[in-house]
Amino acid sequence: MQTTSEITPFVNEPFVDFSSEENASAFRAALEKTESSLPVIVRLHIDGEDCDGGAGTFESTDPSMVSRVVANSAKGNKEDALRAVAGAHKAFGEWSRRSAADRAEYLFKAARIMRLRKHEFSAMMVYEVGKSWAEADGDTAEAIDFLEFYAREALRWEREQPLTRIPGESNELHYIPLGVGAAIPPWNFPLAIMVGVAMAPIAAGNCMVLKPASDSPGIASMFIDLMKEVGLPAGVLQFVPGSGSDVGNLLVEHPQIRFINFTGSMEVGKGIYEKAGKTGEGQIWLKRVIAEMGGKDFMLIDEDADIDKAVQQTYAAAFGFQGQKCSACSRLILHESIHDQFMEKFLPLVEATTVGHPSEQKNFLAAMINESAMNDALKGIEEAKKAGNTLVAGGERASEEGWYLQPTVFTGVGRNDYIFQTELFAPVVAVHKVQSFEEGVEAANDTIFGLTGSYFGKDEDKIARAKIELHAGNLYINRKCTGALVGAHPFGGFNMSGTDSKAGSRDYLGLFLQAKLVSRANK
Repeated sequence: MQTTSEITPFVNEPFVDFSSEENASAFRAALEKTESSLPVIVRLHIDGEDCDGGAGTFESTDPSMVSRVVANSAKGNKEDALRAVAGAHKAFGEWSRRSAADRAEYLFKAARIMRLRKHEFSAMMVYEVGKSWAEADGDTAEAIDFLEFYAREALRWEREQPLTRIPGESNELHYIPLGVGAAIPPWNFPLAIMVGVAMAPIAAGNCMVLKPASDSPGIASMFIDLMKEVGLPAGVLQFVPGSGSDVGNLLVEHPQIRFINFTGSMEVGKGIYEKAGKTGEGQIWLKRVIAEMGGKDFMLIDEDADIDKAVQQTYAAAFGFQGQKCSACSRLILHESIHDQFMEKFLPLVEATTVGHPSEQKNFLAAMINESAMNDALKGIEEAKKAGNTLVAGGERASEEGWYLQPTVFTGVGRNDYIFQTELFAPVVAVHKVQSFEEGVEAANDTIFGLTGSYFGKDEDKIARAKIELHAGNLYINRKCTGALVGAHPFGGFNMSGTDSKAGSRDYLGLFLQAKLVSRANK
């Protein structure tokens, strides 16, 4: 076990340079190894034992080649979820009393092993959710970052807390864990966010029941296997794949669940918030809900912006991972004086996008996660056409072999139009023209969301105003609105983007702790 003095300051995990043939060759080998192992068998993991699910099985498939089954997963039911909660509650008594150093060591060890096998984790995401090489590598790097960062944060929160000293008393403030929580992560960052929502509370001394996204049980089970390998005690992390209507709702409503850590859609998040607000029989606390619920994110390009840089950054933010990021740029707001120049440089990039299976390094755009997601995007495209928006790129399926959608751009989009206001979670960009900085700010803020945004311009006075007036939890100046790094860019947004939590921040572990003051009179 590491001592506190041996723990180095946190640094972000570097991304793999795939321009190096040595690295590219190593990743191709990992892809071949992973492909040959498919489909993987996923089982529930409750109280330290793998088991079948009471609701049968379900499959995850390769969205870029739908005939390929990636994982065959056991499907838990309400009885499985009940057993998992009970086991986690039992395990909490011992786990919560361990020192932060003891708990942190499991995270440090998991990070070390994941770092050695990062290509294997990344390769699974290429097949299961359609991530490109770079996107998959970034996901794995972020998962490593969360493990490393939250382990260090657990140590910091356990240290002596500053208090005002008064005569005649000795006072101490301790942060103690809440109890048993439910972790409900999304499919789009199926390793990084899953690791974050489950392991931050565990580092803080809580026990967790993890219900992975139904589109990505394979990568989730790889992480469960890793935590078994590092020896995480039975019951601390329970694993129950299953439906939201059965497993998810039971976890949210169970009176022994102390908090829910959720990332996903606004509609599901609002439902969780409503259900968690009710106190069940025997429940002696108000549940906390930590929710990150998506966004309708903007990039505002002003008249004095570096156009070449803005074009490249917008393209990456809009179409990376098929636009399936809560931080993706889906609203492009252009000053009228640079609108045409920007589009003349932007559209050729869009039209040159390489589309195909992400196991091929050359392909930038892969398939959307499933048929429902693609159909929702196609509905949005049809709504844009009905509104009179001008389709200038894409707009159709790109292949019949998977859920491929061409990178799509509409111009002439009004602020009240469907694709300006509705989160499509797709490679679809709405371009809106403005006459001034002030009008651009109004357009950027014209949304129920408030997650990420980006302002491009050189005028320092306008930059100073943008910092104040643009309402987004993560605002970037002269860079893209995606790509938050743990520790450097605490991540989370305003309004319907969630509950204002900041993943990867110094505040985050406090969401899973409660403060206890001990005051002792001096003799």
